[in-house]
Amino acid sequence: MARIADMTGQVEPSPWHAFTRSDVEAALRTSTYGLSRPEVAARLARYGPNQLEEAPPPSNLAILLHQFRSPLIYILLLATVVTVVLGEYIDAGVIAAALLLNAVIGFTQERRAEVSVRALMRLVAPHARVIREGREWEVESRELVPGDLVLLESGSRVPADMRLVATTALRVDESLLTGESLSVTKGTGRLDAGVSLADRTNMAYAGSIVASGRGRGYVVATGADTELGVIAARVRGEERAETPLQHRMTQFARVIGLVVGIAAALAFSIGIVLGQSPTHMFMVAVALAVAAVPEGLPVVFTITLALGVRRMARRNAIVRRLPAVETLGSTTTIGSDKTGTLTENRMTVQEIWAGGRTFQVVSEERPGRAGLLADDEAVELPEHRPLYLALLTGVLTNEADISLLEQGDFEVRGDPTEAALLIVAARLGIEPEEVRAAYPIYAEIPFEPERQYSASIREHDGQHFLFVKGAPERVLTMCSRMLLEEAPVALEPEGIHRAAQDLASHGLRVLGMAYRVLPHPPRGPEDVTEPEGLTFLGLQGMMDPPRAGVRGAIAGCREAGMRVVMITGDHAVTARAIGRELGLAGDDAPVLTGADLERMDDPTLRQRVGDVVIYARVAPEHKLRVVRALQRRGEVVAVTGDGVNDAPALKVADIGVAMGKSGTDVAREAADMVLADDNFVSIYAAVEEGRITFDNIRKVTFFLISTGAAAILTILTALVLQWPLPFLPAQLLWLNLVTNGLQDLALAFEPGERGVLKRPPRSREEGIISALLWERTAVAGLVMAAGTLFLFWWALDRTGSLTQAQTVALTTMVLFQNFHAGNARSEFTSVFRLSPVSNPFLFLSVAAALGVHTAALYLPPTQFVLRVEPIALEAWAMMVAVASTIVVAVEGHKLLRRGRRPALR
Repeated sequence: MARIADMTGQVEPSPWHAFTRSDVEAALRTSTYGLSRPEVAARLARYGPNQLEEAPPPSNLAILLHQFRSPLIYILLLATVVTVVLGEYIDAGVIAAALLLNAVIGFTQERRAEVSVRALMRLVAPHARVIREGREWEVESRELVPGDLVLLESGSRVPADMRLVATTALRVDESLLTGESLSVTKGTGRLDAGVSLADRTNMAYAGSIVASGRGRGYVVATGADTELGVIAARVRGEERAETPLQHRMTQFARVIGLVVGIAAALAFSIGIVLGQSPTHMFMVAVALAVAAVPEGLPVVFTITLALGVRRMARRNAIVRRLPAVETLGSTTTIGSDKTGTLTENRMTVQEIWAGGRTFQVVSEERPGRAGLLADDEAVELPEHRPLYLALLTGVLTNEADISLLEQGDFEVRGDPTEAALLIVAARLGIEPEEVRAAYPIYAEIPFEPERQYSASIREHDGQHFLFVKGAPERVLTMCSRMLLEEAPVALEPEGIHRAAQDLASHGLRVLGMAYRVLPHPPRGPEDVTEPEGLTFLGLQGMMDPPRAGVRGAIAGCREAGMRVVMITGDHAVTARAIGRELGLAGDDAPVLTGADLERMDDPTLRQRVGDVVIYARVAPEHKLRVVRALQRRGEVVAVTGDGVNDAPALKVADIGVAMGKSGTDVAREAADMVLADDNFVSIYAAVEEGRITFDNIRKVTFFLISTGAAAILTILTALVLQWPLPFLPAQLLWLNLVTNGLQDLALAFEPGERGVLKRPPRSREEGIISALLWERTAVAGLVMAAGTLFLFWWALDRTGSLTQAQTVALTTMVLFQNFHAGNARSEFTSVFRLSPVSNPFLFLSVAAALGVHTAALYLPPTQFVLRVEPIALEAWAMMVAVASTIVVAVEGHKLLRRGRRPALR
């Protein structure tokens, strides 16, 4: 219900649609004379400006701090503090540099996305025409107050919630608020208090658009008290859902924290038992912690997500929050709005019945043109007189205007239904402006809900023609005969009713067309009486058609293991017809309406949402309940929408997807992702990018964790054997941030693997590292640790130099990483079956890592920081031979575990 602060200052729900005009004027203390300027000023001071409180864009500081909200980052911050306390300033500086790099990349990407979304936002209803002190004024809409008498006209945006008191053929497009695709005919009569918002025909709500006609009404609610404002407040009150990636990151960080704690405690305990000093063992524990924490992982996570954002942007998807990139790849259910997302949000004539035949309107390659098919045969318009006259009637009983654009689309001004009649005529070769000029207006009867028709008397070649369009059953009552191809014949109402029902069964809105040559014109335009003796010409059936490519995208989603459900404010018949055409559901598929949802408790709804794919005539609170019911079943839910009515569900969903072109600012503010082209097909493309992004995150994580596990095992084994430490803390940081920091970054550029869209979605509970990869991590860690320890002892025994032995151990691990980077390119596919040129960055990174490390062995500054020295050629040969065994080990594991690969659909 709309809300208003009454004259006592109390805010109460008010069923304004159930009030008579006199009740409204009494409650608002207003009249047709309008408010006085002093009263306007007093009410403006009392109720405030007529504007929504816009959520300010996040500050640069807020976006920057947001980059540090990750459990893994907390561990690294703790490691930085510990290394500073221990005086290891070089190590602390390296970790801090990694954290800063991660924050800068994340900040830059999220700031760029925020700017892109803000650029899409527009001012709404900046001005309004109002009656004050008996005169008409144009004022800023923010200056409207309850009690103002506002004038509406075709094309204007409703500036506040209004109770209508006068209408002339007024039709209002409320799709952004209710989801209803057709404009709503408005009247002034009192309604029952329990009528739903979509059926309150005597109200006009803020943000809706006048499609045609004129009207006036009293402002009953402004700003935050409007229906739009109530929804916006609800959005602000909803908590944003944690994305699956954030959930996985939290779990992963717990595992890392547990491993760090256990490894450090174990190392400390072993050392103390073996007689080492507590101070020395504390430093060893720190070294182990440095080895266990993948310092480069947050940076690569952020870069991988940022690359996903860039790829999605090229496919018309603007991501506002980085973790949302991966969420689409985990999605199991997509709850899509119908109007403007699955459909074109443009009424289009699909079928015409005339002269006893049904014609399909089909597109042609020529921009702005169409053809006709009857019984699968092409038909030329001039050959069929009833069809021509039916189209002509649609043009001449019409107040809309259209303009052909260069790309073949039409710019529309006026009611979408009337514009559809003009467009189909123009596409079939009847130019509306030429016809209107040839048939000048003599008199008109405008459409009114009570009449159910509109009529126009036109002059042509010295004769007066009466053209009528309207509801088929109403037009038939005015007709005495019908036109077939040869000549007029006696009217057959039953056949026409059957034809109309057939068109309606396809989800089409049907209008009847009729005409008559008048024996003599009325004495004047004001003497036009109700038509009679008409000749029935035909029926035109129209709908908001599905977007091109959407049916294929829905089929692709189904193949990818995702269910697409339609959640719309439109009528059930229309929703079912669109669902059938898109392949969502068959004729007997169940449809739940808002009224059905009202009667269901939450447990029943949770059970039903598993089967239902079409929800019709739903209000915002219904959509929210459906999303939550799906989430309680363990589903990862993506929700699309463009209207104010979609905003609460967009925010609560695992990922909210708003429309960039047609969407409201409220919807875009609530969303995680914005579609620049408003097309469902772009969501399907974004799902692919989301899955590729997660795959690459998994590859990077496996690579880093397995090399970290190798370092931990190496150090723990050396402690147990009472050997010197094979690595120093600075050397471990060098491994984590420099040498493998190049390969893990290159893995972020891996292209998608075969069948990425034929796999089922990942479970919400599945970790970043799968059970199979944890197993492979253990295998790889053991092989790399054993090889490193072997060469460490070999070098120590051969040279007697601990520095030389540690340099050999460090270099062996670098070589292991280089070979292992190829293993990480695919969880299941052999490295030998992957094209080496499909990711040239990886080849370059391996070469660069080896080159940087080799240079570090000879440059004095790095020799000092890392405590390393040059290595003999014989040692290099041994290290390459040993390091290559990691490829053999992982290839063997892939072969043994081939049966664990998820089946492609």
